[in-house]
Amino acid sequence: MTAPKPSAVRRLLRRPVTAAVLIAWLVALSVPPILFLRARDAWLTQLDRPGQQEQWDEFRRDMGRQTGRDGPVQRKVPRSAEPPARVWLRDYAALAVTAWVLFVGVLGGFFCLLVAGVMGGDDRRSLAQDEPGREGDHHEEDQHDPQNAKQ
Repeated sequence: MTAPKPSAVRRLLRRPVTAAVLIAWLVALSVPPILFLRARDAWLTQLDRPGQQEQWDEFRRDMGRQTGRDGPVQRKVPRSAEPPARVWLRDYAALAVTAWVLFVGVLGGFFCLLVAGVMGGDDRRSLAQDEPGREGDHHEEDQHDPQNAKQ
């Protein structure tokens, strides 16, 4: 009776480098969004202070004074009555986390596959290793194969 073949995931996890890259990918995928969501409330509290809103209002008034002046840069008054950081943290935090998970998930996943492929050391030999000195030279075999024979 033969032992059952291990699954592909178990074979990958047996290789320490591949397992380390996979763990690093999972950490990079999950830790930054968790830290961001934890720090978000503190940032929003800090941005809700009256002084922050006053600074933003002063900035908008200054942009209003600079609008219409001649010069190389044309200033526009920001439309938002709230500081952009507050709007972004309040309204777009879920979008930021989704974008992080999507981009790091896809790019990191491909990187993990790349490392697994490079480090995998598949047991099959390449054609170049089959017969040294005859890389890509299989004319004799083509003569015996009527489908590939040159006519």
